[in-house]
Amino acid sequence: MLLLHDNIESGNAYKVRLLLSLLGIAFETKQYDVVNGETRTKEYLENINKNGRIPVLQFEDGRCLAESNAILYYMANGTQYFPQDKWQQAKVMEWMFFEQYSHEPFVAVAKFILTMLPEDTPRRAEIPTLHEKGYAALQIMEDRLEEAAFLVGDSLSIADIALYAYTHKAHMGDFDMNRYPAINRWFSRVEKTPNYIEMF
Repeated sequence: MLLLHDNIESGNAYKVRLLLSLLGIAFETKQYDVVNGETRTKEYLENINKNGRIPVLQFEDGRCLAESNAILYYMANGTQYFPQDKWQQAKVMEWMFFEQYSHEPFVAVAKFILTMLPEDTPRRAEIPTLHEKGYAALQIMEDRLEEAAFLVGDSLSIADIALYAYTHKAHMGDFDMNRYPAINRWFSRVEKTPNYIEMF
């Protein structure tokens, strides 16, 4: 059985859990306390991921695949969650690069600081900048979802899964999601997909 090296608070790990569930693929998880360095041990670095991060999907033969969006691509390729048309494939990847470069570094990091670090952490000083850049990314999503039901094409893809993970928990980073009615309607569409699972 597939083994997902996981942390329940991680949106990046949730992306993988969600896709595997939607595909009806059985898997087990192993939880790590990332704040206290459980993915930085000698054993983990040597055997699971030299970059010391989760998620990592470990296959039955022992091979390990890291980076959440690489895992999504590998598992979705050839399924309904990755389009066959080359242009739409490229558009899916465009949104997934957007997620990692323009969205996750701000939306996810705000959530991490406000929910996983002590209240007196000096990193709270980062929140105004994270909000400024996170709101800009969310507006780009809102503009797209005002004109389309999903980010690419007319059905759910791994572009949606990649961006849904941290966006639907953005309120935990003190983002005001009432600003985004189209995103909220999109949340409902994603959550009605058969075999959908919640993050927590």
